[in-house]
Amino acid sequence: MSPTTTLYRGHEGMWMWVVHRVTGVAIFFFLLIHVLDTALVRVSPEAYNDVIGSYKTPIYGLIESGLVAAILLHAFNGLRIIAVDRSTWALRHQKQLVWAVWILFAVLMAPFLWRHLGHVFGGA
Repeated sequence: MSPTTTLYRGHEGMWMWVVHRVTGVAIFFFLLIHVLDTALVRVSPEAYNDVIGSYKTPIYGLIESGLVAAILLHAFNGLRIIAVDRSTWALRHQKQLVWAVWILFAVLMAPFLWRHLGHVFGGA
């Protein structure tokens, strides 16, 4: 099979496949950490309070922004994947759908970042 006969070699579909896997793994690790730090309250309430207190730092504010970005991208790309799996129209218009995912992501992420990072760094 020649390299030119594959569907995704270096095109939008392949890159969105990578984005979908990376965001899925990131969300999984967040959920794992969330379960572990929440379970800490049963072991040591003082340690739990220390961990939760560390989450109120600017670095964790940036990490929260990354989490929201991962969730939005994963969700919108998941909808694109469903459309491509169910519709020949969507399969033929992958490039436009990928652009739609990124535009929708940017439109929703920009106001979130403005407000969230304003709270993180400005104290508002």
